[in-house]
Amino acid sequence: MTGAGRGLGREHALALAAGGAAVVVNDVGGDLHGDGRDPSLAEQLVAEVEAAGGRAVASGHDVADWDGAQELVALAVHSFGRLDVLVNNAGILRDRTLANLEEAEWDAVLRVHLKGHAAMTRHAMAYWRGRAKSGEPVRASVVHTSSVAGFAGNFGQAAYAAAKLGIVGLSRVAALEGERYGVRSNAISPSARTRLEDSLAPVESGFDAFHPANVSPLVAWLAEEECPATAQVFQVYGDRLLVVSMPSPVRRFVNGGARWTPEAIGAALEGELLTPPAIGDFVEGIG
Repeated sequence: MTGAGRGLGREHALALAAGGAAVVVNDVGGDLHGDGRDPSLAEQLVAEVEAAGGRAVASGHDVADWDGAQELVALAVHSFGRLDVLVNNAGILRDRTLANLEEAEWDAVLRVHLKGHAAMTRHAMAYWRGRAKSGEPVRASVVHTSSVAGFAGNFGQAAYAAAKLGIVGLSRVAALEGERYGVRSNAISPSARTRLEDSLAPVESGFDAFHPANVSPLVAWLAEEECPATAQVFQVYGDRLLVVSMPSPVRRFVNGGARWTPEAIGAALEGELLTPPAIGDFVEGIG
């Protein structure tokens, strides 16, 4: 479980531990922008899991470091004998409009979100491939964390949106390649109150639709050995669960065996262009 010290990752780790899973609690303990280190966050959650009778180990590995990701996979195997589920959750924010976006800000966000997901998935997949090739049955699951910002865009979040939509593509490839080894891969888009999204106010009474714990049952289901889901994208918040399609053709035009011209394209597409989705299409009352 990456990024497990706070927010969604913390709730996911607690839910998986409550279901009997041994959990690697990975968190560098950085701030919202990814700066700083605080190992106590992961250690505190490990103590909480163990106090409840579960098994856990802390990790401060940088998931976007290729070697660090490999070491994290090795830690899970060394600590608990095997790895069956990878939950990619770690992320940061560096919000900036495109006209003001600095190269370092772009690189930092893509590094943690997209490279962090890719590095962890790469080394976990290599581990599962090794098990499968040795003849051992593998029933593994990867859960990636995307966002409605990747589906609909969000003002000032070019880097974040690009990374989150890239994660959807990564998950699809992991599902295709992992099938031969017994590995499923899915992406979730959670809308919840976290450090990255603190505008979703808690309710004083009744059901808190944006509490991060509302998302964790989906993660727990995707982690189950008998879960049938793979190559899926889900949006989840409160009591709402949406199955989101990958980009797919919705219009098809043929130019009668001739090369298209700009004029012919304009004529064919008149009145046919799509209205882009808004965040409110995925999360009611927002956007």
